[in-house]
Formats: sequence, structure tokens, C-alpha cells
Amino acid sequence: MRPSTDLFAKIRFVMVQTTHPGNIGAVARAMKTMGLSRLHLVEPKSLPDAEAVARASGADDLLATAQVHGDFPSALHGCRLVVGASARLRALEWPLLEPAACARRLLAEAREGDVALVLGRESSGLTNDELARCHFLVHIPGNPQFSSLNVAAAAQIFAYELNRVWRKAEGLRIEEAARDLAPAEAMERFYVHLAQTLVDTGFSDPEQSGKLLRRLRRLFNRARPDSTEINILHGILSAAQGKKTADRFRNPDLDGPDPSPDPSKKPGAGTSG
Repeated sequence: MRPSTDLFAKIRFVMVQTTHPGNIGAVARAMKTMGLSRLHLVEPKSLPDAEAVARASGADDLLATAQVHGDFPSALHGCRLVVGASARLRALEWPLLEPAACARRLLAEAREGDVALVLGRESSGLTNDELARCHFLVHIPGNPQFSSLNVAAAAQIFAYELNRVWRKAEGLRIEEAARDLAPAEAMERFYVHLAQTLVDTGFSDPEQSGKLLRRLRRLFNRARPDSTEINILHGILSAAQGKKTADRFRNPDLDGPDPSPDPSKKPGAGTSG
């Protein structure tokens, strides 16, 4: 039985700064064999070429429709869940999944909106800042003395698990009621606002706040606020910045500007961790 077209169409594989175009073709092949089709490329060293087409072995239609992004955040636009793949465990503890559990989460969340599985660079994987944009880290257990796995081989394992879990548990539903979770771009606007507030209130040194901001990202990624909750948090931050006054409840004319940034405008300068 073929996977649900609608469900698998919500799952994107995101490749970050891929060095070898052949790996892009191999990942496209791995995806297509398991019923996946949405490939996103972030700043690839080379666009898919003849080598990529050859390695795709008939999955060149995925290469033709692959979306190319100039930065990592744009590749996550609209995603309610982001999982980053890494061959190595990080010093900063991160919510960790194995491939089967990762597949179950991606499939369950895909029933409500777009989700992303992120594959890092061949040589160094994902940076800490990129990982900070992920809700979970997925790790393929292997030989601890030789844990490095080719990106296309890793993609095949993840794609297979998605197909296997779907076939085994067709009709999978998320247990909690559906929520209007804040998408990646809304979370990024919040993190910019949070970073600026920490500086404005004197809570943190902008030159030494990277680790603090990554911990705060982990906290809010774990909480996974919805759109209304994000607006509330923006309002709290604006009040902390002095943009609200205590008298505004008695005199609405004293109220400051809308605490929620205009989604149509790019966030201002700030430290996003």
C-alpha cells in the first residue's frame, strides 16, 4: 500500500549546505523509494547537476521540484515541528529521539500541518544555533567508535522508518487536541524580541548571552506555545521594556504600541542565539 499522498506531502527533508551534489541526488532517491517528495536545500555548494541526477536514479523529478533557500529559517517557514539529525550527541542536553520515535512524531504532527526533518553538513552536521531552532534531535544509534553515517544513508533510514511506521499504524492520531501552534517564523520573531528585552532590561550581556538564549530556546521549544500564547508573551516582553504603563487599564489612551510585531515586517536587530 502506498503512503497517504496528503500526509507525506506535509513532511519535508531539509539539507543544509550540502557539499557534494551527488548526495542530494542520493537523498532524493532515498525519499522517493519511501513515498516522500518534498526536498528543501539550504545554501547548497552546488545546485543539482548531472552527478545528482545520476545518483537520483529516476528520482530526478524531486530534484526538479526541490526548493532552494538562501538561509536556514526560510526553509522552516510554516513548520509546526522541526527535528534535527545529528551523528554526535551535544554537550547541552537536548530532547532526543531514535528514528522510529522520530517517524511517529513527524507522522502524527503532519496530520495538522507541515513538519521538517533537517540533515546537516556532511563534515560537521548542524551548528548549535541551527539545532536551537529544532524541537528535537534525532540520533541513529551505532558504533560509538565510528558513528559517522553518510547523509544519504541516514536519509534512507529516516525515510524507511517513516514508511514503516505509517504502514504499521495507519490511522495514527495525535493524542492531544489539535492546537494552532506558532510556526517557525513566529517563534523566531519571539526569540528576537526576547533577546532584545533581556538586553534592554539589563538581564544579560549581549556579548555573552549565546548559551543563555539557547537554553531559553530549548525551554520554549519544549513548551511549543500556540499563536495566542506567543502574542501574550510578546505583550509581557513589551511591558518589561516599558512600552506599557500601569495606568493603561484606567486610561486606554496611555497604552503603548501593539506588542505583537507586524508579521509582514522583518524582525529588527537583536540576538537570536
